[in-house]
Amino acid sequence: MSIPYVSYLPVSDHTFWSLVRLLAAERARIGTRNGTRKLGCAEQATVVIRWFCDGTKVRRLCEDHGISRSVCYRAIHEGRVLLAWQAPDLRNALIAAKMAGYDHVIVDGTLVETDRLSMPGPTKGVDLWWSKKAHNHAGNIQVVTAPDDGFPLWVSDVRPGREHDLTALRASGAIGVLQEWTGDEFHRVLFDLGYEGCATQEGPLAIPFKKPKGGTLTDEQTGHNRINNALRAVGERGNALLKGTFGVLRNVTIDPWQIGSVVKACLVLLHMEHQRTT
Repeated sequence: MSIPYVSYLPVSDHTFWSLVRLLAAERARIGTRNGTRKLGCAEQATVVIRWFCDGTKVRRLCEDHGISRSVCYRAIHEGRVLLAWQAPDLRNALIAAKMAGYDHVIVDGTLVETDRLSMPGPTKGVDLWWSKKAHNHAGNIQVVTAPDDGFPLWVSDVRPGREHDLTALRASGAIGVLQEWTGDEFHRVLFDLGYEGCATQEGPLAIPFKKPKGGTLTDEQTGHNRINNALRAVGERGNALLKGTFGVLRNVTIDPWQIGSVVKACLVLLHMEHQRTT
């Protein structure tokens, strides 16, 4: 016998009703007739938020809302796609960062684990989605964060977990846009050593100095690294904020190629919740 209990959605009224309005506008756009959906907009928003924030299993959502698996999956994926459409592209995110007065932004990668499947990669015997860093199948997501509090401004599409951060960033097409943003010499982008090859120590795309094999760094290089690391450390908060807020990002069980849209939808919900974009 199931025992009911009272629970609350872990979002503000503003976020909930913003999502309800988005769902209602989409139904009006595609011409959905009244009474033809099992779930109303408010109940669909509840299903979507529970899936994103709590990582609630589809079986549990079906039982709680009295719907079939097909209806539940349709509600979730419709909400996911609709939210992901609202995510800012990198150029607009950087324009907003410039208007906010930021003199630099931080780029970092994060891995979103998945247990959906394994797939042969270009290297024999190595799964496309297997990440040595995560010791699990995962997708690689690149994140641009604000310099003051590490708030995430932009997230990339997903790349297979076997790819290095630099490879994933290049595949996203972000490097050229970041170079445009730093073209006026008043703005910089900070990376860690995982992006060695696309940046220099002193340039607008800046990475720390790497300790030479069998050698040591000079005092000047050590000082540079200390400053770079201190400025860049706050960027870790962006990834932690996304994964800590949205339980679905702890292990995505749908098609791994959809991880990118899941993270973008999470970014939009986070922006709604904090009522900010920069």
